Amino acid sequence: MKGLRLEIFKAGTEGEIDAAFAALVQHVDALLVGDPLFNSRREQIVALAARYRVPAIYIWREYVAAGGLISYGAIFTAAYHQVGIYAGKILNGAKPADLPVQQSTHFELVINLNTAKALGLTVPPSILARADEVIE
Repeated sequence: MKGLRLEIFKAGTEGEIDAAFAALVQHVDALLVGDPLFNSRREQIVALAARYRVPAIYIWREYVAAGGLISYGAIFTAAYHQVGIYAGKILNGAKPADLPVQQSTHFELVINLNTAKALGLTVPPSILARADEVIE
């Protein structure tokens, strides 16, 4: 055990997100953003993480493209392709209950080195070597 503690901050509105960031900087060293609710607030969250200098990891690459530090998650185009295949099977008469549960098998790691530098972080070469994309 590394002596780490998980803190959960809940927020849904713009004001609640601002308040959560103001509170979390007193309690955390890093942040994970993984709820689809926050996609519409992507720019706000990335800006707050930068303002409060909180290293954050996201499950969508779009956050990193918007200036976030790092993302690791499923490649959603591959997942949506599978959804289309399943929809076609169902429309052709397959019973949904008879179709096996699928789990994503295609994941990507995206790192923004500009953000790492702004946060005073050095990304180890072993992590950079594993990245699918590095933004400089």
